[in-house]
Amino acid sequence: MERRTSIALLSVGHACVDVYQGSVAALVPLFVAERRYDYATVAGIVLAASLLSSVAQPLFGALTDRWRAPWLIPVSTLVGGAGVAASGLAGSYALTLAFVAVSGIGVAAYHPESARIARLASAGSHRSMGWFSLGGNVGFATAPLLVGLVSAAGGLGATPLLMVPALAGSVLCLPVLRVLARRRAAGSATTSPPRPDDWRSFGVLSGVVVARSIAFVGLSTFLALYVEQRTGGGPAVGSAALFVLYVGGAVGSVAGGMLVGHWDRVTVVRRAYLLAVVAVAGVVFVPGPAVFVFVALTSMGLYLPFSLQLTLGQDYLPSRVGTASGLTLGLTVSIGGLASPALGWLADRTSLQTALTPLVLMPAVSWLLARALPEPAVPARAAA
Repeated sequence: MERRTSIALLSVGHACVDVYQGSVAALVPLFVAERRYDYATVAGIVLAASLLSSVAQPLFGALTDRWRAPWLIPVSTLVGGAGVAASGLAGSYALTLAFVAVSGIGVAAYHPESARIARLASAGSHRSMGWFSLGGNVGFATAPLLVGLVSAAGGLGATPLLMVPALAGSVLCLPVLRVLARRRAAGSATTSPPRPDDWRSFGVLSGVVVARSIAFVGLSTFLALYVEQRTGGGPAVGSAALFVLYVGGAVGSVAGGMLVGHWDRVTVVRRAYLLAVVAVAGVVFVPGPAVFVFVALTSMGLYLPFSLQLTLGQDYLPSRVGTASGLTLGLTVSIGGLASPALGWLADRTSLQTALTPLVLMPAVSWLLARALPEPAVPARAAA
């Protein structure tokens, strides 16, 4: 199977899984409308999914470093879908939390092993890893649309229909796993020469990703409301701004891999965060319709490094690819979600603009930390 076909299948499968990362938040209005949950109650549901998934990903990464588990990809896809599909049928809040938590565990189990398999299938191609990351971003962005279609079909009682992406994703990964298994059996899989793990650089990279996460999650949480205020428009204007943020991210994920042909990864990461500093400042301070231009630039600046940070983490820890993937995709990303309540608290006591102003500093912090990152001397060609 050609590399492009393998990455295409893995990318679509990635989209099928990350639909469930975005679905939980998209189900919140239905929980409020049909079950009369208050905001604190539904916040607990979202937290159960996102925080559990983010914290569990490094644990699954450590496990897959010790024992290869390609079977986790189809199984975790099904588990992630089953949890969300059942959440709408649960009769109690406790059961709803339990099903959402199961979905979060499925999502957590998927990402470290799928990133290792994508690295192996891509033969170290940064452009291919960009396409793999694109799949996840597309899945997350399309989740509200899918939930909207399901809710129109029957409200929470129709959530079993959300199992369809999981079924598709679990099937699409099987041809790739069979091909890689044959290569491994034939001894044709290429491996990198042993290199020591660079925990210092990985720690700095984690700081880069944490600052990026605070900026992105903070903006995505309040962007729709803020753009409504700055433009004087209605909810449709705010939704349009959020759509631009997500669509630009899809483009940026692929563009980051393409730019590596002109510069090394660390250079692309640094320049992207410089762009993000200016762009986020424009979102916060520029009034009127021009804010949409800065939203698009913000999306590009924050997403150009996305797939590159994943491969850098894997190259800094070549003997712990699963751990690196789990930490980069999971634990460090969850920090943004933990910071959002603080922004909301500040906005309640001052203004939304005042609360968002500190986000301008976050890509600057990422840029400063990225200046201390080295480019790995030996590009990895396959997962350890």
